[in-house]
Amino acid sequence: MTDIAKPLARYSPWTRRGDFIFLSGVIAVDPAAGKLITGFADLPPGIGPTIGQTGEFSVDAKDGPILAQSWYVFDRIRSTIGDAGGKMDDVFKLVQYFRNLSDFPRYNTVRRMFFPGTPPVSTVVEVSAMMPSDQILIEVEATAYLPVPR
Repeated sequence: MTDIAKPLARYSPWTRRGDFIFLSGVIAVDPAAGKLITGFADLPPGIGPTIGQTGEFSVDAKDGPILAQSWYVFDRIRSTIGDAGGKMDDVFKLVQYFRNLSDFPRYNTVRRMFFPGTPPVSTVVEVSAMMPSDQILIEVEATAYLPVPR
């Protein structure tokens, strides 16, 4: 397994059970850098404008955290599924935890970029807190169907 989706604690980022890949909840933290993703500046160059960065401070300060975290989480899911030998089209189920459900519309615009066709079946839940910080706005679990080559 690569370090790209390395968890913050002692658990596996993913596991295979037969033809299914189960991902642990993914949050917007770069464990290698020990850094929370809190806005557009924390993303690779050029990503911000593709996910909604406007260049207007008041808009970007409000929308940036959820848009940046959403992109980062789905990029980590894509990397983890790739590490397991699959692709995003193999993901069929998401469980999405939000600190505030009012963030869902902005999150959904980013999710649509990673799942442009039929979206996975989904569960959406609002929770009061997530580890390791109150700055974490979302956590996403994913399940993929990836048949073992026979």
